Amino acid sequence: MLNAYYQKYVLDFKRAAGTSRGILTQKETWFLVLELNGKKGIGECGILRTLSIDDRPDYEQKLQWVCENIALGKQVLYDSLTEFPSIQFGVEMAFLSLESEHPLQLFPSKFTANQKSIPINGLVWMGEPSYMKEQIEQKIAENFNCIKLKIGAIDFDKELELLQFIRTHFDSKTIEIRVDANGGFTPEEALSKLNQLHQFDLHSIEQPIKQHQIAEMAKLCAKTPFPIALDEELIGVFSLADKEQLLKNIKPQYIILKPSLLGGFQGTQEWITLAEKLNIGWWITSALESNIGLNAIAQFTFTLQSPLPQGLGTGGLYTNNFDSPLEVNEGQLWYNTDLKWAINLQNFHF
Repeated sequence: MLNAYYQKYVLDFKRAAGTSRGILTQKETWFLVLELNGKKGIGECGILRTLSIDDRPDYEQKLQWVCENIALGKQVLYDSLTEFPSIQFGVEMAFLSLESEHPLQLFPSKFTANQKSIPINGLVWMGEPSYMKEQIEQKIAENFNCIKLKIGAIDFDKELELLQFIRTHFDSKTIEIRVDANGGFTPEEALSKLNQLHQFDLHSIEQPIKQHQIAEMAKLCAKTPFPIALDEELIGVFSLADKEQLLKNIKPQYIILKPSLLGGFQGTQEWITLAEKLNIGWWITSALESNIGLNAIAQFTFTLQSPLPQGLGTGGLYTNNFDSPLEVNEGQLWYNTDLKWAINLQNFHF
């Protein structure tokens, strides 16, 4: 008989992480564990407070409902959880884990065999200019050739100085720069700021203005001097028709896909299919999951064979993450088969 239970786990940041929505010191996540004939599978259901559409008071109640109705099976449960995309992801992952030969190897590939890696961007968090500069220097020393900076919270002129610092030493062929405004600009100032940012030969900017300003975002995407990537804009758009309408209305140059926020692998694949049909680029980013969720996203991402750097370098952010084979080396994410998981699912507990 198939059994299920869930358990909450709080991840602690090594250092407070700054975004334009505030400072993060902890990240909540829930693990969904399935058990059948002595074999276990695990899925991660993680939300980002104030950002996830399923950050709601009945979240654990819904997880309990999933456990009580686990016999309905993966697809029926998935289809019943439209308003809870992070639980959809956890359900998909847990069933895949249960069905896999190894519960933490969901998509066996040259990646999980440690033969190929995934290019990733180096993430620079918001903070005092000196701290941001220190992070930039560290990422360059670690041989990242794509760096992503969170902007929009400190003084804009200081942010321009940081970009100038990078470009003084490295041209765009050597270091690709992505910036993420997390909706930090107003519609009135956004185009002017994009024009100022353009001098630094940036790859793209994520979500320059807050989501749900469709007409303003469409205008920006039409007039921008360099590519715009939608991120938060995709959250809470559930039906295939609505997804397609959004992309057709805004016409972004890129979309950024976070499986925990968009309904797991199925939801992500829907966005990718639509984007490719409309000639829109895309890449995948983790949403601060533990190494358990990050592992599943990385394995899935490798199967898609995107040539772009992905946003998967978040495994080292926490003091109490799970030791795993995931390893960042020279701007690439590897699955180092010499390293072992520090969890044993057969007696899974914290």
